[in-house]
Amino acid sequence: MAHVSIIGTGSMGSAIAEVVGRGGNTVELLGSGDGATPVTGDVVVLAVPYGAVADIVARRAEQLAGKVVVDITNPVDFATFDSLVVPADGSATAEIAAALPGSRVVKAFNTTFAATLTAGTVGGEPTTVLIAGDDAEAKAALAGIVTAGGLRAVDAGSLRRARELEALGFLQISLAAGEKIAWTGGFAVVP
Repeated sequence: MAHVSIIGTGSMGSAIAEVVGRGGNTVELLGSGDGATPVTGDVVVLAVPYGAVADIVARRAEQLAGKVVVDITNPVDFATFDSLVVPADGSATAEIAAALPGSRVVKAFNTTFAATLTAGTVGGEPTTVLIAGDDAEAKAALAGIVTAGGLRAVDAGSLRRARELEALGFLQISLAAGEKIAWTGGFAVVP
């Protein structure tokens, strides 16, 4: 059984907490007012907007050392809604990994909406969580949590694949914001 800390109590943080709990794992949700509360999970999910990550990483770097840190962000330029705000050859996850060299950073959950995590399906298929990272044990630990919660986990490759996952997440958000798909929909991965 894993113990998971989720920083962020919004719709994604709450949906991920539900998945974690369904799998029989323990979860603690930490909101913005919980800055003094120590992170106790072996797996820590950053379920906050991209703009909030730098402050969390700066304040909690010591607490995150040695832990699996899951970045769910999509670094979208919400002022123009036409691009990602990270360099074309980088990703938000790569930035987090560079800032937390003692942590095992992975990308996941950014290509799903909260509703599909809660429902467990997208278009009749199990909701799939794509996971990218350079630490095989960290990815396997997260995949175990995801599958125990009734979802499908797919290893999307190395940390370099986080860029593509962020682009896919951005596309999905753009389609939903443009009312081309519902916020309860998304992309299904069929094996």
